[in-house]
Amino acid sequence: MTVQASHMQLPGLEGLRVAITAGGSGIGLAIARALQAQGARLAICDVDRAALDSAAAELGAEVAKIADVSDASQVEAFFDSINTAMDGLDALVNNAGIAGPTGGVEDIAPDDWARCIDVCLTGQFLCAHHAVPMLKAARGGSIVSMSSAAGRFGYAYRTPYAAAKWGVIGLTQSLAKELGPANIRVNAILPGIIEGPRIEGVIADRARQTGVSHAEMKDDYISRISLRRMTPPQDVADMAAFLISDAGRNLSGQSFPVDGNVEAL
Repeated sequence: MTVQASHMQLPGLEGLRVAITAGGSGIGLAIARALQAQGARLAICDVDRAALDSAAAELGAEVAKIADVSDASQVEAFFDSINTAMDGLDALVNNAGIAGPTGGVEDIAPDDWARCIDVCLTGQFLCAHHAVPMLKAARGGSIVSMSSAAGRFGYAYRTPYAAAKWGVIGLTQSLAKELGPANIRVNAILPGIIEGPRIEGVIADRARQTGVSHAEMKDDYISRISLRRMTPPQDVADMAAFLISDAGRNLSGQSFPVDGNVEAL
């Protein structure tokens, strides 16, 4: 029998103030739902107004703000809103990211490279930059940063994304050492092939790039997963909730794949 973390009470989440980037859909929304079910207080941002409004209404989020994490002024405004509405912060989920371009290194436009790095890596730095003083004021807390299976494998034709996600691992381990004395834990989650429209788009792009059908490329992706199945967003949410809770109080500087054991990309 499988017991999901969101279906059992985890210690220390009741009343916890948590910021989640890209919390309007996908993994971010799944994490927000898992934490809301545990009694956490939520602040979410997203770039999609309709998704943000829908999620905020469902979750009762205390802060719901449009914010592109690659834009320093928008990130600052998001955290200012959190400080005003929630009087501080206890945890940050650095979830926002984009798929980035698919193509050979000679074909990828430098602007597309920069955009992927800005959202997937620099955005995590900007959020940590504003969150950490608030976490220190709270005398400790947790940062969960979203990397990827692409953060532990080379990923042909997806070099910007893989480079950014490897960078997230370096950021995570560095911040864990830096912030540990302030009682702030920093961990990364490495999702694999996550069910949903985003991976279907990635598969379609890769299929076009390599000249095979969508079905063949999807089968190829799944064949590289030991459990031979994609991962639902809820499984990633359960890991995030565990890491933020007191059950994960001695976990820091670690990278946790939630991927059915992706063997290669």
